[in-house]
Amino acid sequence: MYRKHFGLTRHPFGNEIEPDALFPSASSKELEVRLAHLIELRGIGLVTGDSGSGKTSTCRKVVSALHSGLFRVIYVSLSTGNVMDLYKTISWEMGLAVERSRAALYRQIRTEVTRLSGEARCRPILVVDEAHHLRPDVLEDLRLLTNYNMDAENRLCLLLLGHPELRRRLGMAVHEALAQRIVVRHHMGPLTRDELPAYLSHRLRLAGTELPLFEPAAEEALFQATSGLPRKVNTLAHHALLAAALARTKSVSSDHVQAALPEVA
Repeated sequence: MYRKHFGLTRHPFGNEIEPDALFPSASSKELEVRLAHLIELRGIGLVTGDSGSGKTSTCRKVVSALHSGLFRVIYVSLSTGNVMDLYKTISWEMGLAVERSRAALYRQIRTEVTRLSGEARCRPILVVDEAHHLRPDVLEDLRLLTNYNMDAENRLCLLLLGHPELRRRLGMAVHEALAQRIVVRHHMGPLTRDELPAYLSHRLRLAGTELPLFEPAAEEALFQATSGLPRKVNTLAHHALLAAALARTKSVSSDHVQAALPEVA
C-alpha cells in the first residue's frame, strides 16, 4: 500500500533487481575487480560473507556480463550432498547425460571441460554457492576436478561462495592442498555507515523517486539494527515505509523503524 502513498513505481527494497542496477559499495567494487582477475587466471577463488551481504548478487553481476560465446558459467547451489550428488548437478548444468558411477561422472565432466576450453575455445567457470555446507571429501574432489597438471594453463575456473566459516575450514591442515591453489580471496563486508544513505537513495531512485524519504535518525536506526547487511536493510526499510504510510507521514522516522523491528526479528 505504501507505493501509492509515496508515489513509487515499484517496491524499492525487493529482491527483483537487475545485476547492473546493484548499488556499487566499496566492497562490491573490490570484489568485481578481484573476480575479473580470477577469471583471467582461470584459478580457484574464495568469496566469503555473512548471509545477506550481497556476495552472490555481485558475483552474478560479474558473470552475467561475460560474453556467452567466450565463457560458459556452471552455477551450482546444491552443496549438502555427497560427491555423486555434486557431480550429477554439475553434469545437469552442463547439459550432459547423467552417468551412474562416480568415475564415469568425473571423466565426463573433465572431458567436457577439455572440449569447451579446446575445441569450443570457451572458458568454463564453475560457481559453487553455499560452499560452507560442502563436506570435506566434496571439497577435495572439487580440487581434483580443476587439477590439470599436464597443462601449461588452467582449464576450469572455480569460484567458491560461502559464509565466513568456509575461510576458517580451508585454513585447516586437511584442506591445505586446496588452500594453496586459491589465487583470489575476498570477504564481502556490509555497507558502511557512510554508504547506507546513498544505498537507500539508490534503491528509492530505482523505484521512481528522488525524495529523501528516510530521515537521518531513521537511517542511523536502520544501520544500528542491521549492521549494514543489505538484505536486512531491505527488509527493515520495507516495513518502515509501510509503518510510515499507515501513519500517513511524508517521511520515515526512527520511530517507524523501531515499530518495524518486530517484523524482521
